[in-house]
Amino acid sequence: MADHDRKQPGGGYNNRKRRYRDDDDYDRRPQRRRYDAPLPVRIRKQLLGLAESPLRRWHEEVQSIAHVVADHYEDQELRTSFLDLVPQMLIEQPLKTPFVAAVVLVINSLKPDILSDLLARVANATEEKVKVGEWRDVKLYLKFLACLQSCLEGDGLFPLLEELFSRAVDLQTASSDDTIGTELVKIILLTIPYIMATAPTQWQQKAAELMDKTDVIASEPHALQVLIDPYQVEEGTESPTANMSLIGLLQKQLQNEALNGWELSCLPRPWQMPPEEIEQEEKLDNAQKHALPSISIPEKVVAGPRPLFPEIYFSVYVNQDIESVPPVSNIASSLIREALLDTINVLDFNRGVTARFLIDVDCYFAPGTFVKRATPFDRLRDVEGDRSTWKPEDVAVDAVFSQLFALPTPEHKLVYYHSVLTEACKIAPAAVAPSLGRAIRYAYQNTHRLDLELCYRFLDWFTHHLSNFGFMWKWTEWVDDVNLPDMHPRKAFILGALDKEIRLSFAQRIKGTLPEPYQALIGPEKEQDTPEFKFNDDRTPFAAEGREIAALLKRKAPDEEIQPVIDRIHSAALDQSIDPLVSSTDVFMTAVCWVGSKSLSHVLACIERTKDRLLDAGAASEAARAQIITAVVAYWSAHPGVAITIIEKLLNYSIITPGAVIDWALVSDRAGPYGQALSKSWVFELVFNTVVKVTSRLRQVVSTGTSDGTEEEVAGMRELFKGMEDALVSWAQGTKDQIMDPVVSDGGEDLVKRWGERWLRVFRRRSAIEETFLLENKAAA
Repeated sequence: MADHDRKQPGGGYNNRKRRYRDDDDYDRRPQRRRYDAPLPVRIRKQLLGLAESPLRRWHEEVQSIAHVVADHYEDQELRTSFLDLVPQMLIEQPLKTPFVAAVVLVINSLKPDILSDLLARVANATEEKVKVGEWRDVKLYLKFLACLQSCLEGDGLFPLLEELFSRAVDLQTASSDDTIGTELVKIILLTIPYIMATAPTQWQQKAAELMDKTDVIASEPHALQVLIDPYQVEEGTESPTANMSLIGLLQKQLQNEALNGWELSCLPRPWQMPPEEIEQEEKLDNAQKHALPSISIPEKVVAGPRPLFPEIYFSVYVNQDIESVPPVSNIASSLIREALLDTINVLDFNRGVTARFLIDVDCYFAPGTFVKRATPFDRLRDVEGDRSTWKPEDVAVDAVFSQLFALPTPEHKLVYYHSVLTEACKIAPAAVAPSLGRAIRYAYQNTHRLDLELCYRFLDWFTHHLSNFGFMWKWTEWVDDVNLPDMHPRKAFILGALDKEIRLSFAQRIKGTLPEPYQALIGPEKEQDTPEFKFNDDRTPFAAEGREIAALLKRKAPDEEIQPVIDRIHSAALDQSIDPLVSSTDVFMTAVCWVGSKSLSHVLACIERTKDRLLDAGAASEAARAQIITAVVAYWSAHPGVAITIIEKLLNYSIITPGAVIDWALVSDRAGPYGQALSKSWVFELVFNTVVKVTSRLRQVVSTGTSDGTEEEVAGMRELFKGMEDALVSWAQGTKDQIMDPVVSDGGEDLVKRWGERWLRVFRRRSAIEETFLLENKAAA
């Protein structure tokens, strides 16, 4: 009762709380300390966030930043921050270059001295990049200067472009295989549109004269173009990208724009003010003009740290009912793609930010360039009149795929491009996932004519991507292909994809994601974590010896205890008229695999302990080396990924040689009879990784600059490529003994020959690239 009596009619505690709130003289709530960021920090934040929000109007953002910088330029910290940040943004955020240029143009109308300082800074940076051959940075600086053409004296940027072209002509005249000259022409052609966007009528004549010159180089197919074509079509048919040289396309696109009065409808023009800003527009028109600081181009330009190759425009959205990406006849296809590729390849240190830029691509181009985000593909048919049907997600995904499918190699590791697509899917799943689905279907339907290396890259990305999203895919779409022969490219892709998925998870989990017709493709042996030890079966030759060696290895017995068992195997093998060394090697290596089957570290420890015996066996005969590989693959036949990892470790220990791996996979029929090995993705992975190991070692030795061992490495590499050439030519031409077997009849022989041709192209390209590297290195020395 006492507690009840103490209660107040108004609710007691709550009433007191309200009284304090209503008391003007006393407020108990803690006050957050107000913090105003310093002016340089605020300007930096505004500049970095430029054009990122579709809710903010471009001209308002531009003028806001420009006025603050102009009014407070005397502040030393702000001045330093601004002059450092602008050149950095031009490189790291190339999509924003026109917007940064607009800020600078408005600043020039308010305080011209600032532009003088900035031009000196950018011109100096451009010159430094030219000296070291950082051609992408040169291109990005010139793009900025092109956007400032209206405030440059005389012909502005054109004299510099003319000088770059003269260097390109010299290089092309000296060698038709030159790639630096091609790169310079690409830079010129990508800079012209930004100049013309500032004042199309004023520079038409200069642009036409320059384009007449570049036509000579741009219209001529490069000698290396055939090697880097992403498609390998059958004889008598034309590749979809046969006329898709990037600089050739750019030349035609610019000529079309010239005929249409340089409309360049996709490019943003944030320096153009709306009618209500007529006063600012007049200031821009009458702003002071500046002389472009001298940028000297050395007589001999260098290729730089990044290998240069001619580029081919590749798209996974060609031949659709409705255009969801710009057609190659439109300059937008090249300008948007180039800006996205620069963003992707420069921001490799932050995949999340890269993905965000890709999702927001529509913010950085002219209004109306794209349809609304996440518009379903089927709804594009409802777009009225001449409005664009380009989907921003398709354009972004297409750009990433162009790098995944870039030959001979993309700029960064392939896993980086995988991660960018994964991040983009996480940021905007409803928008990006359908675009990825259509890209996957295109690549899958074209597996028969895509370059074999690209097929493997696609397989690798596809399985990695699914692993990030619960291994879910509409497998029912491909269910008819399950009944195709295993050597058919699409069936080979399905088998390879399931194997990779199991590597990234486990068989039971993957089976749970597959429709019924696919279940038979995953046998019960794949569900076993540890394969059966064949010597547990007494019917297996040398079963007792195999178990005995396994027991000795398990208790880490010294070699002296193992040798008597090996001698018994030799003796029994001689009695049966079979190779004693091959027999003992098979027993010993299989035992090593079984003892180390618990984990990779276990098998490595076991190989380390038995290294001397394995080295002796490998050195003793070619047959023994092959048997080491056979034993590993036979034991891990249900999990070839594990076998590949072990074989790579054996190569590192020099227990087997790269030549032995090539012979095992391509010359003999150990990896699969009658050419079936050629269709197995894991065999391609094994051979490809072995070749990469050899070429990487060669480059490492050559880059040291010493002659010690270089000739030996070069000879070894050439011998390896020659062995591959001989083996693959016989498959491709149908002269291989195994191909004559009746099992390969009924069209199977044609499939084998086609696989041989595809393998041959991949490794001829690898050989040509390494020979070019050696030549360039010799010339530089």
